Amino acid sequence: MAEIINMPRLSDTMEEGTVAKWFKKVGDQVNEGDILAEIETDKATMEFESFNEGELLHIGIEEGGSAPVDTLLAIIGKKGEDISNLINKGDSKISNEDLKEEKIIESDEKKPNSILEGVEIINMPRLSDTMEEGTVAKWNKKIGDLVKEGDILAEIETDKATMEFESFYSGELLHIGLKEGESAPVDSILAIIGKPGTDVSEALSLISNTKLDNNSENKNEVKPEKNSKDNSDVIDESKNNTTEIVTKSPTNVNSNGRIIASPLAKKLATEKGIDLNYIKGTGDSGRIIKRDIDNFNPQNGRNTQSFTPIGLESVTEIANSQMRKTIAKRLSASKFSAPHYYLGVEFNMDNAIEFRKQYNSIPDIKISFNDIVVKAVALSLKHHPEVNSKWEEDKITQHNHVHIGVAVAVEDGLVVPVLKFANEQTLPQIGKKVKDYALRAKSKNLKPEEMDGSTFTISNLGMFGIQDFTSIINQPNGAILSVGAIVEKPIIKDGRIVIGNTMNLTLACDHRTVDGATGAQFLKTLREYIENPLKMVL
Repeated sequence: MAEIINMPRLSDTMEEGTVAKWFKKVGDQVNEGDILAEIETDKATMEFESFNEGELLHIGIEEGGSAPVDTLLAIIGKKGEDISNLINKGDSKISNEDLKEEKIIESDEKKPNSILEGVEIINMPRLSDTMEEGTVAKWNKKIGDLVKEGDILAEIETDKATMEFESFYSGELLHIGLKEGESAPVDSILAIIGKPGTDVSEALSLISNTKLDNNSENKNEVKPEKNSKDNSDVIDESKNNTTEIVTKSPTNVNSNGRIIASPLAKKLATEKGIDLNYIKGTGDSGRIIKRDIDNFNPQNGRNTQSFTPIGLESVTEIANSQMRKTIAKRLSASKFSAPHYYLGVEFNMDNAIEFRKQYNSIPDIKISFNDIVVKAVALSLKHHPEVNSKWEEDKITQHNHVHIGVAVAVEDGLVVPVLKFANEQTLPQIGKKVKDYALRAKSKNLKPEEMDGSTFTISNLGMFGIQDFTSIINQPNGAILSVGAIVEKPIIKDGRIVIGNTMNLTLACDHRTVDGATGAQFLKTLREYIENPLKMVL
């Protein structure tokens, strides 16, 4: 199905973009990660990569042409696909000039007219064409720091990857709108930069009031008077630091709907059987602290239950990261669209163990069993391009190059850096690159291009003691190999029972591209390399 690519918002203030250069022309094949065009924004000229694969069927904006953000930029789909309905949709919409004017009006409405001079509002940028919200993975600056134009302000996690976000302004970081780990939609306030020492409370108030004015629901809300006796909030004024008891909806929650409370306050509340939903904290940003638990009087609120807990039910809610959402989406699509089948084998690892021992006796050389598997798989794929393939609606593409994705477990889920031209690399080269990718994956420092273009994937859980498992195919690959632990066990050798070392592997294949006999032949070739590893270096 054809995918519409819109003009992306590549900076926080970008309202329109100009196509400086196209790197693809209509009819060209586009792979995920290819640079489609250079887009000139209000800040700089930046490369814009494709997050889709297929043929470039239509270009909506020619080189030198400008258009507002979200205007049709291009269409990518299957070769020969009819896209007239997608192009003609523009006829029933406003023209580009009207859209441009509407964007300007909309922008003017969003921005307060009296923002302080020298204060710059930084909004959550749209860093990919499909990005709807972003998560602050890391702040590289803190409030009070001086920021120069071009400095990396933060790392933003999108639905595609974690990307560095640089500042287009110079000044002092006066305000941070999102803490590390928090998410917000595109265009939400991210930070404020301005002259050192500037009080931004007025600017924040203006932004808040503007949002309220533009929200019809907020316009109709009736705010309770401060001293009204009908106010649903019951306040005990006997102490300056008295806890406020909320008898309706709780207010001490963050943007993810979780209660903000210190660990000690949560512990005390659990011990006393107090429901934190009915407490408004007096700490920073409404955080519930120990004082609020100590001052809580259940007789003034609705929480009048017994405070002798007898088995308390509890849950831990973890907001889905952008990475986790993407993993869920892609693996679900793979599992339910590709007809998986599995081929399991057991290899004798005695020769591989001795081979590795001798190889590592060379000074300054250190290879792992995983490196041996990667090299053997790469060489086997050159013999069986049918397995090194992908399914497309009108054809099967067999890759003549071997780019192996190596699954790496990270805190938020799973990433797959790609070892390109793996069959042409030596075992030490493979070991060095895989180790480097794994370390940078865990620190979220992989570049997007280092995770693109795999033709086959390997998932190894042997280091965790897992002996046998199956994996979901990492599309658009046609197969994935699951590698288990090496186990010492009795085996039959030359008609005798002896102690040997074995390893289980499972090949998951997309039956649309890889037939059972084809997968079996690939595993036979793989066995020859792994059980006789000298073949890989001769």
